[in-house]
Amino acid sequence: MTYEEILKDLKNKIYYPVYFLQGEEPYFIDKISDYIQNNVLDEGERSFNQTIVYGKDVDAKTLIDMLMRYPMMANHQVVILKEAQLMKGIEDLDKYVKNPVKSTIFVVDYKYKSLDKRTKFWKDAVSKQVVFDSKLLYDNQLPTFINDIVKKHAHKIDAQAVATLVEYLGNDLSKIENEVEKLALNVPKSEAINVEHIEKFIGISKEYNIFELQKAIAQNDKRRAYKIADYFMKNPKENPMVLVVGTLNSFFVKALQYLACGNDAAAKKAMYLNYYQEQDYKEYQKYFNREKTEKIFDILLKYDLKVKGVGYANDKEPLVKELVYKIFHA
Repeated sequence: MTYEEILKDLKNKIYYPVYFLQGEEPYFIDKISDYIQNNVLDEGERSFNQTIVYGKDVDAKTLIDMLMRYPMMANHQVVILKEAQLMKGIEDLDKYVKNPVKSTIFVVDYKYKSLDKRTKFWKDAVSKQVVFDSKLLYDNQLPTFINDIVKKHAHKIDAQAVATLVEYLGNDLSKIENEVEKLALNVPKSEAINVEHIEKFIGISKEYNIFELQKAIAQNDKRRAYKIADYFMKNPKENPMVLVVGTLNSFFVKALQYLACGNDAAAKKAMYLNYYQEQDYKEYQKYFNREKTEKIFDILLKYDLKVKGVGYANDKEPLVKELVYKIFHA
């Protein structure tokens, strides 16, 4: 079942005995699990009929004993197994999962990975229940995700503001949701959320941030890149060197992938780029080739070690301007 289908059924009070929620993206798993935890039973019913256990603390026998209980003065009992990926012997739940108690709602939060679908446990038990595979969103799916959250708050947001949030927050969906909710609380509904609002209420500078530095490098705009580097040096707490090196490394990894694709159409299809990322990498290939990009990785590795204090005992923040210079002259 899809995320939307599961939530629709839950809101319509259509419940199933077992929900196996698995995958790399924890956000959607938490959303479904939290909805069940907070809405299936009312407050008075939860104290007797809702149990939350953690994979590292429970064994299959103990858990099955819980699952076999019948609810007290309620239609259902809810048992939520959090961090199920840490449970030893989870396969020993197979007999219960194949034939669950109808009045028990058993939720399995199996995060950051998925069960092997070739196993007997999967084929005989898990596959017969409600299964949700929570996949990471591609970069080009993030704008839709942001727009959907904004719409839920009866707000509007302009395209540049969406792109800024995507670039600054990456694919941390929980963080994106929190920041959008902060904007929705502070920006009047009569105004569309824009970059100025983001700068004011979240603190992302529209001119001096790591993503503007990436863009300046991609465009071979040395003057602007050095100007941003100077700003970083004057505001080290907002722009720690370790974050600068790490984010630039991610940028150059994607740049190398883009160059390897051979043409813009192939890169767009293979890398799921959003519009603004695509423009950056189109500019990048005008000034940087594969050989130069590979040299940049060597530079980033050296500066990563310097940031961590390996062979460099001085203040770390002035390194940013030096790093930018080395990138341009790789």
